Amino acid sequence: MNEAEFLAAIRNLATDPAARGFADDAAVLGDLVLTHDMIVEGVHFLPDDPPEDVAWKLVAVNLSDLAAKGAEPVGCLLGYALGPAEWNAGFVAGLKQVLQTYPMPLLGGDTVRANGPRSFGLTAIGRAGHAPSRGGARAGDALYVTGTIGRAGIGLRLLSAGETGPEVEAYRRPQPRLVEGRALAPIVHAMMDVSDGLLIDARRMADASGLAVTIDLADVPVSGDPLEAVTAGDDYELLFAAPADVSLPMPATRIGRFAQGQGLSLVQAGSPVPLPASLGWMHT
Repeated sequence: MNEAEFLAAIRNLATDPAARGFADDAAVLGDLVLTHDMIVEGVHFLPDDPPEDVAWKLVAVNLSDLAAKGAEPVGCLLGYALGPAEWNAGFVAGLKQVLQTYPMPLLGGDTVRANGPRSFGLTAIGRAGHAPSRGGARAGDALYVTGTIGRAGIGLRLLSAGETGPEVEAYRRPQPRLVEGRALAPIVHAMMDVSDGLLIDARRMADASGLAVTIDLADVPVSGDPLEAVTAGDDYELLFAAPADVSLPMPATRIGRFAQGQGLSLVQAGSPVPLPASLGWMHT
């Protein structure tokens, strides 16, 4: 049973409207936005990544989900697997830094001691007046993305090859778009963060909206090879649907459009491009 099959199997347990049918980045309970993400050694971070950076990434990926709902952070709960004393101390130092950088109080959680690869979880709680879903895109909407896609993927490849470079920071310490998310939330029709890869996440938005989406690779702001960039993941930029003539409150790039139909199509300067074998990361 892969990730999609597991979610389908438990979706009928998530009947409360706050769960949004398990088809969104977060649950929305009144004005509260709740999200929970886990990171696992060897999957989301490398075994020799500094513990300070692991703590930063754990918090940042959850804050990115709040950003996609236009939410202001109000607190978090930590699930922590104890390791060697020095590693634990480094994690605490990194946790303090990121919680001060994006002000969010630590409210509680749980600690365990476990064997095998390290794994950590965080529940982040935010508050939003309007939390756009990923499924609200409308036919005729344009698809936009903030920032640049692909820098984290380059960083991972550098680290895996034993090399270094400025992109390593993008992989280890993503910057959640909280300010941008709050500015965009009132005017977008749909919004989510780019975590598993631009292509797979754009298709998820289209599927949730019951529409087709076309992306022009020539328009996507990328670092490195375009097809590698749009499938690499770990970007934590905001992907959103809004009218093509909307006046945006902050910089973003128009990269595609929604139309009646279903699925994802790729073009390069208007000419069709075959979809790659993998659109992004999936837990199998």
